[in-house]
This record gives sequence, structure tokens and C-alpha cells, in this order.
Amino acid sequence: MFKNSQINSVQAKSDEASPGSLEAESRDLEWRLARFGPGGWTDRELVGCVLGPGGRVPAAEAARRLLDSYPELGVLAAERPAALAGGFGLGPARTSRLLAAFELGFRAQGPPRRAGLTVRSPADVHPLLREEFRGLDRERFLALYLDTRHRLKAVETVSVGSLNASLVHPREVFKPAVAMSAAAIIVAHNHPSGDPDPSGDDLELTARLDRCGDLLGIALLDHLVAGDEEIISIREYGWPECPRE
Repeated sequence: MFKNSQINSVQAKSDEASPGSLEAESRDLEWRLARFGPGGWTDRELVGCVLGPGGRVPAAEAARRLLDSYPELGVLAAERPAALAGGFGLGPARTSRLLAAFELGFRAQGPPRRAGLTVRSPADVHPLLREEFRGLDRERFLALYLDTRHRLKAVETVSVGSLNASLVHPREVFKPAVAMSAAAIIVAHNHPSGDPDPSGDDLELTARLDRCGDLLGIALLDHLVAGDEEIISIREYGWPECPRE
């Protein structure tokens, strides 16, 4: 009978790739890259390439562990850094490289989807907001600037706050609007708690921004609040009465 320690030792040695097999695998990856581009690599190979050498666990093994736990790349891309760092054979450097690669992919796809987007209803900007708020653990306040035909001109981050609040001044919202001659604005922010119901502060800020928009002739079309599963339109939820002097 073999002792457990002997069995484990044999398994560990069999799991280790020999230098020759690693070299052959590397040549195969390089050949497929040259022949088919990165589209010829599997998800695991792509993740392993991004992770790179230098960790406690070989990159290929770390990639296998990650994809066993996150079979869908979209779920992995949305994961928070704290959930990845220190586990799966990832340290801070590998976690940063992985999330940076996902972010570059999202940004590479972003501008074509935004350019000239016509906003007819809150749902038209939901995909954009999902992308902007993905994985955040802080409140982020955005302003979407539109032209006279309600086509998107720009998206700007107005402020990034704490775990449950962001500080927003109307001046910071409308200054870019004036500079780019925007005709209308939609503002949006996320609730890291996951609950999209507008707070009293959200409604009060909406009323202030609406009042400023009236004075400047730049319409505030809506204020959207994003939670984990739902995005609520304050225009549909119940627009606060704008105080008048």
C-alpha cells in the first residue's frame, strides 16, 4: 500500500509540465497566433497570457482555476478586485493585469456604440450605464450631454464619492454643457448597495439640477439611478417639484 504522502508526491510530479512540453506548448500558441490571430486561442490560453509569469502558481493553472469558477468571461470581468486578489493564484499584479485587459476590451468597444446614440427613452442608455457602473463599489455620478435632436455628444464623470454618497454641485454638471453647447442633459449615478430606489437626497438634487437647467435653458431630461438589477428613471418614478422663487 502506498502512503498518502507518496501518492500526493507522484500526482504533483505528474501535474508538473516538463520544460520540453512547456516549450512545445509555447511554439503551438505562437503558431496559432501567427496563423489565426488571438481568436485562435482558447479563453484559458488568453487569460493565461494576460496573467503572465511571476506568480506563485503557473499562469496556465491560475487561468484554469479562474475559468472553473467563472465559466462566463462577462461574470469574471465584472468581479470586484478584492474577490480575485489573493485567490486563484493571483496576486495584486496579476489581478491588475487581468482587470486592465478587460477594461481595455470594454473601452475599445465603447465609442462606436455611443457615437450619435439617439435617446428616446431611459432604456436607450441602459447598456451604456451598465458598462460605466460595472464593478464599482463607490458612487459615481455621470452626466450625458445631448444635442437638440437628443443625440449623445459626450459622457462625463462629474464626481466619484464614498461607499454610499457622492457630492455633486450643479456647476460641475452644467459647465461642460455650456462649453459644448449641449441642448439637454441626463444625469445618472449608481447605488453600490444594489438598491436602485431614489433616496431623498437624490430627489432633492434632481430638483436643484432641474431648476438650474431652467435658468440656463438646458433641459434636464432625466435622472437615472442604477442598482444591481434595475435602473430607475426618476422621471417615471416621480419627478420632484422644482422650487420656485
